[in-house]
Amino acid sequence: MATVDALTGSQSGGSSVSSFSGMSSDDFMKIVLSELSKQDPLKPNDTSALIEQISQIRSIQSDIDLSSTLKSLVKDDQFSTAAGLIGTNISGLTDANLRVTGIVTTVSRTDAGAVLTLLSGERVPMSKVDEISVFAGEDNGNSQG
Repeated sequence: MATVDALTGSQSGGSSVSSFSGMSSDDFMKIVLSELSKQDPLKPNDTSALIEQISQIRSIQSDIDLSSTLKSLVKDDQFSTAAGLIGTNISGLTDANLRVTGIVTTVSRTDAGAVLTLLSGERVPMSKVDEISVFAGEDNGNSQG
C-alpha cells in the first residue's frame, strides 16, 4: 500500500481523493505493476484489495465531481430563469422578511443564488419569490394581430 500512499501524499494511511481524479488507465496500471514488482513472491499481496480501494476512491471522486457540476447547473438555471423576469411584476420577501411587490429591473448572481432588484430598490432572493404576474396591458406575444 506504500505505492498508493506515495501517490496520494499520505503518510498515515489516509487518502487524498483529489489526487486520483486525473488518474489515467496507464497510471493505474503503473500502480498495480509497481505493487506487484515490490511484493515478496513467497508472500504475495492481495492485488484485488488494491484494485478495489483505488476503484472506490475514483468512484467517490466521480460522485463529488458530478455533485459539483449539478450544483453549478442549478445555479445557472436559476440565474437564467431570474433574468427572464426582468420587466415582470413579482411579489416576495426581502432578506429582512418584508413583503414587497414591484417590477424587476436587474438580476444579480450571489453565493446564495440569484437576487432580483426591483424598481423601488428592494432586493428579493429568487428563492423567496412567491408570485409572478404580468400586467394586463403588456404584450406577451399572445396578441392576435
